[in-house]
Amino acid sequence: MVRTRFAPSPTGQLHIGGARTALFNWLFAKHHNGTFILRIEDTDRERSKDEYTRGILDGLAWLGITHDEEPIFQSTRMEIYREHALRLLSAGHAYKCYCTHEELEEKRKEALKTGGKPSYDRTCRDKTTGNSDKPYVIRFKTPLSGTVSFFDLVRGEITFQAEELDDLIILRTDQTPTYNFTVVVDDALMGITHIIRGDDHINNTPRQIVMYEALNFPVPQFGHVPLIHGKDRARLSKRHGATALLEYRDFGFLPEALMNYLARLGWAHGDEEIFSRADLVEKFDLAAVGKSPAIFDMDKLLWLNDHYMKTLPVEVIADRLRPFVVTLGHPAFDPAKLAPIIHNLRGRAKTLKEMAQMADFFFADVIEYESSAREKFLTPQTKPILERFLGDFRNLGGTDETGQKSMVEAIAQEHGKKLVDIIQPIRVALSGKTVSPGIFEVIGILGRDVVEKRIERAISSIS
Repeated sequence: MVRTRFAPSPTGQLHIGGARTALFNWLFAKHHNGTFILRIEDTDRERSKDEYTRGILDGLAWLGITHDEEPIFQSTRMEIYREHALRLLSAGHAYKCYCTHEELEEKRKEALKTGGKPSYDRTCRDKTTGNSDKPYVIRFKTPLSGTVSFFDLVRGEITFQAEELDDLIILRTDQTPTYNFTVVVDDALMGITHIIRGDDHINNTPRQIVMYEALNFPVPQFGHVPLIHGKDRARLSKRHGATALLEYRDFGFLPEALMNYLARLGWAHGDEEIFSRADLVEKFDLAAVGKSPAIFDMDKLLWLNDHYMKTLPVEVIADRLRPFVVTLGHPAFDPAKLAPIIHNLRGRAKTLKEMAQMADFFFADVIEYESSAREKFLTPQTKPILERFLGDFRNLGGTDETGQKSMVEAIAQEHGKKLVDIIQPIRVALSGKTVSPGIFEVIGILGRDVVEKRIERAISSIS
């Protein structure tokens, strides 16, 4: 049974790179009919915040990544880590180190002076007695010679020389455990079979493998995926755009589009670009993950989002659009307007937020005129056109588009104007903008009463 996990630290917002790691673990587990576990690594009590934990849970849920068991919090497992640290100590695989911070700093400086590595020199490794009243840490006894090798599911065989490794602290003086130790204990006790993570963890892997072996735990399989870079080939940061997962939700991206895009960041299946959730589960394979950094391309993400804006059912888009309309200040809007608005605006708007902004004039009680639109199209010269339109519109027997077109064409002919010269003042009067969906579609969505009130207001606004 395949068991994977995603183990974020709640010390900040969930990064888009972390979301991709979670996705790869989830897809791998689902592809193999396995289990995906969420573990919150909150041992840093000063920096860990409940709001960040909530952001992780909300972000993964929004993206569609569901964990199969209750989330596990490391902060509740401190006794387990201490028990295993003492187990290593009693078995001779770890030792107490009494070196002070000042002594360690002096050793580090001395090593750098002589061209050595600034790692611990193992002063306390072979001491048989110690000062029981003096504070100490527990360090793991890393093998002094030989090699540590593992087959990486993405990169192939990787080998480290044991002498490159140091004696890591596994338990601090305050009895709190360190990262490399807790992940070994947790992954082993939780039965994790495959660890898929960023390639910035490659150097941690040999250190963790020797701990698995010392604790007589089975060693899981590892797969290290390349990090995400911006177009300038530098590691993805805020200068490349949003980096937090929930920012993409708040910008109006669809979770289907972001899942599709993140899966394709470093993974490929032939030349295919569009993948549904089911497609990804069926086709995902670590062997198809590349070794080079994935390049984040906002234009590509917008293209994908546009695809899903056009192809998802209208009722799905409407449900996702509602909170964006409310955020614009329209809590009591008529939901019946959403379907025709979506039909008219998808293909124009690339995100939900953009669609809501484009549609704002449909819901507003009083619209604002763009200054340039007002100056050009709400003038004494266009006032007679608006007055004639209002009178004819009130007398129009029906509200069908054919009748409206004939009415506007008649006004254009009477005033010796092109059709656009008649439509544009009407468009600005109804939307406040020079660009909107088709004017007759706008009239149909707004309804007769609103159209008449907005034309009246536009006429009265012309001095």
